[in-house]
Amino acid sequence: MNTVTNRSAVLLLEDGTVFKGRSFGKQRISTGEICFSTGMTGYQEVFTDPSFYGQLLITTNAHIGNYGVKEEDVESEQIQIAGLICKNFNTKFSRAMADSDVEEYFQSENIGVIADIDTRALVRHIRSKGAMNALIATSNYSSDIDALKKKLSQVPSMEGLELASKVSTEESYLLGEENAKYKIAVIDYGTKKNILRCFVERDCKLKVFNAKSSMAQIEEWEPDGVFISNGPGDPGAMDYAVDVIKQIMKTNKPIFGICLGHQLIARSFGIPTYKMHNGHRGINHPVKNILSGKCEITTQNHGFAVDKTAVMSDERLEVTHVNLNDDSIEGIKHKILPAMCVQYHPEASPGPHDSRYLFDEFLNMIKRNKK
Repeated sequence: MNTVTNRSAVLLLEDGTVFKGRSFGKQRISTGEICFSTGMTGYQEVFTDPSFYGQLLITTNAHIGNYGVKEEDVESEQIQIAGLICKNFNTKFSRAMADSDVEEYFQSENIGVIADIDTRALVRHIRSKGAMNALIATSNYSSDIDALKKKLSQVPSMEGLELASKVSTEESYLLGEENAKYKIAVIDYGTKKNILRCFVERDCKLKVFNAKSSMAQIEEWEPDGVFISNGPGDPGAMDYAVDVIKQIMKTNKPIFGICLGHQLIARSFGIPTYKMHNGHRGINHPVKNILSGKCEITTQNHGFAVDKTAVMSDERLEVTHVNLNDDSIEGIKHKILPAMCVQYHPEASPGPHDSRYLFDEFLNMIKRNKK
């Protein structure tokens, strides 16, 4: 489908700013918190990352869709973003292995797109003003700005919003070989498929549990370790998850968290989280491993972070990684308990593989714990 459209669309920000562009994808009104990602490739993996659930995504790369879409490149079963904002939405693609073009993809997934936006101006505005709610209105929905402002005013803030349970698996399921060396319980708050692949490649059998599974359900499977996944929403609104993580800690069972999982593990130690002015989203964020002294180029997607002052003052915790752009906390571990977590995504698909060693460190922790 090589669609050329002259359909109009508007992007309305919470502060009243309006951008005008062209409409693609599904003709509809889409709302959510606006955010931007700086990755130059991997747009399909980004669209399907559950951590983006409920957000309007700006892609800063000038061209989206130039290599089409392929079914096996997804990180979940559907597009997770609420809407897309981009400069050039390319319905023609050059990748021989692609299954379809992005217009067909967004149409089939019922997601709206606004293109021909000055994304440089838009991102500069958001970098200055901070993350805020926004609305995309396409075609017939875009003319009455006052009505759109009223609709936007009813959209809840991301702060205080619990979203993980909306993207979690409904039923538990198994992955990996039956006689694999390690049994890992995955608590699914919005896990990405490539995280699971990274475990399976390391001879792990996984059981993926619903976000609100109880400690008794997890213990019944008798895992060697527990993985706390990434996901969307405010970690401060997830006391139910923190309670289960605290119970896991009491068993002395190794635990590893990524992104939202990092924030939830920190909360289980009494460390508060906060909403960032703008989050970290992209595939080129420099992080220093304090323990090795090496720098890693990392993939990130988060709008909340753990409180640095609280971490630094807690004698039980050791900072393992820091962000070299803003000095925020990127990784911690407990000095006694077998618990570690990082804010970024070591599975990074697509993106840098600098941090894949973290999966091996977690499995080594399990080995030591078995002894």
